[in-house]
Amino acid sequence: MSRFAVSDRPFTDRLDVLRTERRYREFRSIAMQPGARPLAQWARGDGTPREVTVWCSNDYLGLSQHPDVIRTVADAVELYGAGVGGTRNIAGTHPAHVALETALADWHGKAAALVFSSGWVANLAALSVLGKVLPNCVILSDAGNHNSMIEGMKRSGAPVQIFRHNDLAHLEDLLVRLPKKSTPLIAFESLYSMDGAVAPIRGICDLAEKYGAFTYLDEVHAVGLYGPEGAGIAAREGQAARISMIQGTLAKSFGLVGGYIAGSAAAVDVIRSEAASFIFTSSLPAYLAEGAQRSLEILRKADDLRAMLQRRIAETRSELEGLDLPLLPGETQILPLMVNDPEHVKLAADLLLNVYGIYIQPINYPTVPRGSERLRITPSPQHGPAHIQALGQALEEIGLEMGWRPGQRRGAG
Repeated sequence: MSRFAVSDRPFTDRLDVLRTERRYREFRSIAMQPGARPLAQWARGDGTPREVTVWCSNDYLGLSQHPDVIRTVADAVELYGAGVGGTRNIAGTHPAHVALETALADWHGKAAALVFSSGWVANLAALSVLGKVLPNCVILSDAGNHNSMIEGMKRSGAPVQIFRHNDLAHLEDLLVRLPKKSTPLIAFESLYSMDGAVAPIRGICDLAEKYGAFTYLDEVHAVGLYGPEGAGIAAREGQAARISMIQGTLAKSFGLVGGYIAGSAAAVDVIRSEAASFIFTSSLPAYLAEGAQRSLEILRKADDLRAMLQRRIAETRSELEGLDLPLLPGETQILPLMVNDPEHVKLAADLLLNVYGIYIQPINYPTVPRGSERLRITPSPQHGPAHIQALGQALEEIGLEMGWRPGQRRGAG
């Protein structure tokens, strides 16, 4: 080895730390089967396949396997090609992008929208520009906000103050103390992906109007699932018009890939014109923009699918709560089962997969704080009673082994 070569030692040492702390991330090779959702083929370590039931997907409604969406994407690939050919500014804007942005803006009742390659990039781009452009901006960020929002705030250079999760009193206390010449920007999520909590959107809008704040709402885990035509929780609560900018994703309920923002024409145009993470990256392929338009058409009429999801959420929650499992309270499609130990959460996930044929990815630091490790369970309309009962039985047996629950169903004599 040349004396100028860099050793791998820093990397192997770091990997040893991750493994010791039980937060080394293992990727499971899961192949979803068209028409068989929520079943998938898991490629075991020896390469042999096993059928498993997926209980942790963000494809909340299963539109990634909707025949109309698949057909639209396939036809668009044939028509436009597999790539995109450039950035949005250089040969990368297609009529499909323009049409999708128009439809998204209309869906959210906003003047304009802008599509990105992912929801993560959408948050990074938007917040990095808003914090710079709003005069004397001070960002007030919910303590539960996603990494993408945090990174965008950092890049903006604006001072950031963190208010306790969903705590309106703490938020107002921070607003009261701001210098009079500052412009507050309140950044929060409608539905928090790790605990399933819903934001007090009306109360935040009241405070924003009282103190002249710009509101930035991440709706990625809510769009498609809640509100009139699935337009999100802000729409469900009748508050969407009071939100300055809404951010969403095409990678969850839409069943595809990509992200977007929707807001005033001027605000969206400034982000389009100044966000480095938008300007210097390749455009979303036209076939995905075409597919997203079809997904949106389906979502706007998918009340029956949303109703079925709510039934499955209620059935799953009832089953698991009846077993005295450590489930956080809530009403959304995110059911966090709190294990609170990195060793146990990995062991539980391994047992579920290897013994019971159930795939739930363990969630640990840095996605959640240390000591709050969990299994994040996400029902879908395609999970039937047999899937729910099998999940309950598996978790009951694992819970008894690990001491999660007292050992019998509530009310059992």
